[in-house]
Amino acid sequence: DRGPGAHIIMDNLSRYRSYDIQWGNHDALWMGAAAGNVCCIANVLRISLRYANMATLEDGYGINLVPLASFAMDVYGDDPCEVFMPKVPADDTEHNEKSRRLIAHMHKAISVIQWKLEHALIAQHPEWHMEARDILHTIDREKGTVEIEGRTFEMPDLNFPTVSKENPYELTEEERELVEKLSHSFMISDKLRQHMDIMFSHGSMYTVTNSNLLFHASVPLNEDGSLKEVEIRGRKYKGKALLDAVDYLMRSAFNPDADADDRKFAIDYYWYLWCGADSPLFDKGKMATFERYFLDDKDIRHEEKGFYYKLRTSADVCRSVLAAFGIEGEHGHIINGHVPVKASKGETPVKADGLMMVIDGGFSKAYHNTTGIAGYTLIYHSRGFQMVQHEPFTSAEDAVLRGTDIVSTTQIVELNSDPVRVRDTDIGRELQQQINELEELLHAYRTGAIKERK
Repeated sequence: DRGPGAHIIMDNLSRYRSYDIQWGNHDALWMGAAAGNVCCIANVLRISLRYANMATLEDGYGINLVPLASFAMDVYGDDPCEVFMPKVPADDTEHNEKSRRLIAHMHKAISVIQWKLEHALIAQHPEWHMEARDILHTIDREKGTVEIEGRTFEMPDLNFPTVSKENPYELTEEERELVEKLSHSFMISDKLRQHMDIMFSHGSMYTVTNSNLLFHASVPLNEDGSLKEVEIRGRKYKGKALLDAVDYLMRSAFNPDADADDRKFAIDYYWYLWCGADSPLFDKGKMATFERYFLDDKDIRHEEKGFYYKLRTSADVCRSVLAAFGIEGEHGHIINGHVPVKASKGETPVKADGLMMVIDGGFSKAYHNTTGIAGYTLIYHSRGFQMVQHEPFTSAEDAVLRGTDIVSTTQIVELNSDPVRVRDTDIGRELQQQINELEELLHAYRTGAIKERK
C-alpha cells in the first residue's frame, strides 16, 4: 500500500507453482478490509492516500473513490490540509498541485472517519485495553490543544467540522453513508477476493522448513525472554500455540460456516492484529498515527517495541524461541521481516551469532531514505545462506538509456562444510519415510504376512 502495482505482483505470483507467504500486519489490514472490517478499510484508504497510491485501489481492485472525493471536497474544500499532503518524491511528475490537494482533502476525511470507527471497535472490546487511542475527545478548540497520555500539546490543525463537541466519535449521516459505499466497494471486488484466496491458500502465520522458522514480526516475550501469554477470548496462548490460534482466527473470518459470534470477533480481530500491543504481527506499545500527523514531539510519537525486538539479538533467546516451535540443533534459524534494517546507519540484518536474520530492508521506495537501501533477498541452498542487498532502482528510463539496473551485493551468511543433500531436508525425510513404508510392505509380501490378491 506504499507503492503502485501490488495487484500486478499478486497476479504474477499466482502463476508460480510453489511459494509461501508469512502474513504481516499490512497483509492483515488488507485481509480485514476484504472481510468487511470498516476500521481496516479506513486504514487501507488512509495509507494509500498518504502515499498517493490510488492506482492499486482504483485500477487494481475497482474501489470507487468518487464518493470519498466528493465528500472531501464538500467538507474540506477550503481547508489547506497541510499535514495531510501526500508523501510523494520531490521529482514526482504524476501529481500536479490540484491533484495533490484533492488527495490531501480525501486523506483528512478518511483519517477523521478512521478515528471515529476505531473508537467504536475499542468500546466493543475493552479487553484490548486500547482506550488511550481515543484522542478526538481531548481536543480543546478554544485553547487550541490536545491531551495525550497526560500531556498537553498545541494542535496545528483545529478544523474538524464533522467532530461535534457533545459526541466527537459519532459519524455524521454523510460519513455513515460514505462508509457504507466504501465497504460495499471492497466487498464486491472480485479481484480483491481472488487475491485474498491466494493469501489463504499459500499463506500462514509462520512456516517451518528445514529447521528455519519464518514469521513476519514477533513471538511476544516477557522481559526475561520467556514466552508471553496473550489472552484471546478468555483463553491464554503463547509461542507456537499463539500463532496457531491467530492463524485459525484469521481463516474463520472468511468461513461462512463459522459461528456468527466467532466470525464477527475474528473480523474485528484483524484490526487488533494491525495495531494491537500484543499482536504478533505488530508487538509495539501503540501505533501513534494521530501523533505522527499533528505533533512534532519525538517522545509522544515513539512506539515502544515489545521485548522480542529487544531480545532477539541474544542467541539464547533465539534458541528458546526455536525450541518452542520444535526446532533443535545447530542449523536452526529465525527469519523475520517487519522492522526495516537501517543499513545506512550500520545496522546488520544478521543477528544473534547468525541465528536471526531480518530481511526487511524496505524494498518499497517510501523506505529508501530510512534504510539507505532497497531491501534484501535471502537465498538458501545446499551450501548455506547468502544475503543479497539491493540498491534503489532509479527508473525504467535509466535502465534503457544508461544500462543501469538494480545493483546488488552478495554476502555469505553461513557456509556449510558439507553440502545439504535432499535426504537432509524436510522433503527428503518425507521421501525416506515413504521408502521405509514401501520396503516394509514389500517385506510383508515376500514373507507371506500379506497375501497377494489374484
